[in-house]
Amino acid sequence: MTLQYQLKEGSYHLYDLSTPPSRVTGEHRLRLKSDTVAIAFEASTGALREHGSPTRIHSWANNARRRLRASGALDKANDLVVVSGPLPVDEINKCLKIDGYCRDMLGKLHDLPHGKRIQRSATHNQHTTH
Repeated sequence: MTLQYQLKEGSYHLYDLSTPPSRVTGEHRLRLKSDTVAIAFEASTGALREHGSPTRIHSWANNARRRLRASGALDKANDLVVVSGPLPVDEINKCLKIDGYCRDMLGKLHDLPHGKRIQRSATHNQHTTH
């Protein structure tokens, strides 16, 4: 399954690119629509564990941490990181495609632009006349 996020109408849309495009819309199967996105990964390796709506991902991470701590794997529980918010779509998609990229993204998180402002400013500039 090949997944890709796109920002449309102010929402993140997750498409399954392994499905054929619709004959009507030309779009691949929509798997998720959310105002923001969360990514759960291992800080030490950057390995992606889960992604999707923040509520679901934070819940998944809390449960995973609880199970890991209960089994005595404190280091693994503490290594699980969740990043959420209006992240740039290209950074989210790199996390999905490139093994370990989440760790790189975490390192530059403070420098990343607001994910929704990138798209809006580009759209705004196209329709502005001087």
